[in-house]
Amino acid sequence: MDFQAFVDNIDVMTCVISVEMKEDGKYGDIRLVTGNKAYIASIEQVWDGPALMSNKFVPNSLYQNYFPQDLNFETVCYRAAVEKVPVHTYVHPERYDFWFDLFLLPLINEGNMYYCTYTQQVTQMGDTQKMATLSANTASEVLNICLKLHGSSDFKVTMSEVMKEIRLLCEARACSLMLIDQHERTCKVLAEDREDKREEAMMRSVVRRDPNFYDIVETWEDTIGGSNCLIIKNANDMDYVKRKNPVWYESLKNAGVWSIVLFPLKTGNELLGYMWATNFQAKDTEHIKETLELATFFVTSEIAADLLVKRLKVLSSIDMLTGVMNRNEMNNRIDRIVSGEDQIRNLGVVFADLNGLKRVNDDKGHISGDQLLKQAAGVLQSTFPEGSIFRAGGDEFMAIIPDTDEETLQRKADIVRKSELGFGSACFAVGTCFVESSKDILKALHISDERMYEDKERFYVEHPEMRR
Repeated sequence: MDFQAFVDNIDVMTCVISVEMKEDGKYGDIRLVTGNKAYIASIEQVWDGPALMSNKFVPNSLYQNYFPQDLNFETVCYRAAVEKVPVHTYVHPERYDFWFDLFLLPLINEGNMYYCTYTQQVTQMGDTQKMATLSANTASEVLNICLKLHGSSDFKVTMSEVMKEIRLLCEARACSLMLIDQHERTCKVLAEDREDKREEAMMRSVVRRDPNFYDIVETWEDTIGGSNCLIIKNANDMDYVKRKNPVWYESLKNAGVWSIVLFPLKTGNELLGYMWATNFQAKDTEHIKETLELATFFVTSEIAADLLVKRLKVLSSIDMLTGVMNRNEMNNRIDRIVSGEDQIRNLGVVFADLNGLKRVNDDKGHISGDQLLKQAAGVLQSTFPEGSIFRAGGDEFMAIIPDTDEETLQRKADIVRKSELGFGSACFAVGTCFVESSKDILKALHISDERMYEDKERFYVEHPEMRR
């Protein structure tokens, strides 16, 4: 067949692709046999964005001469050329700033060489109508996942239900969702569903046993290779992982994984984590890929929204300078106690104010003053229980301590009062009050505040040069 004459009769960017089949049933080289003028121009013309690995089209070249190995690309070529299935897909590979509308049609084979056409249309912006063109079965499954996402007020429970839904539609052994923190270099399994509930969760176990598991996770982005997902469905694909990422290959092998579909969870340029299903039904690969591509979009949006709420909560409740809870959170805590929502027995209240902060600010500058405040917060955090310290404002801190006793409260107050803060005579003035019932919280606040000011006055009588 004269492939060149064939593609020259097509106006849009089109080439012919060959897939070599081996005697063992695996496929070998995938090559760009020839292309029409529009397709060759798409390679040889200089475009904005990531450059191709070569800008010179050479007939019958390996496709890897132009862009990195991509298993998703190989899969669609194999389906069209070898399985003789017409393929249409609409994709946005991570390595490009373009959307690709792709059409592949099978051609006749010659011996062990199988051929297909590859036609592409490229647009800068995605077409939502094309993205929404799904089979009825896929649309129903994605809708069901969306309903699960909004079916519970408990975020972790919701995500666990979604993982179960995805595992069942993939007929997979396990489905997991893991969040990562690139700044802290940590990862944690947020939700997981397994076919055999008696088994310890595979990835959760791996993460626990290997404190350096983030090092493996960090390699996944490169292994995906600029595509929007990674699908390992057979031994041929697993050979790719073995070559590309031998450490992860050994991890998968040791865990008994022979197939995996892995999707990064991205919002903008931020990588939030990964979702995957292991040992799935390879015969349904295309349907699984189509469904999870869209489902991942909704799952990622839900995770991003949850993270945003948590960040806003931190901003509204944490003092950004010292890291302790702020006045707003202090007032909320007191309101809950006064209303009876939080009922505490054996309650201690501590007011702690810094003596000498103004002198530090005047003599050494406000940066040093901020350092003094941070040092003071650190002393309080190391002395009293986690989550009990509030910055009431300026240089004044307050602690609400449940389940304590008067002797322990006074002993810890003395530790704070005698602490060296590293800024000359700067130190704490401390006032405490112990009550047996949280009903007396307002009385405890008043008494501890008065005692703190009495302690502060004693300090300035002894150090008049530090008085404001």
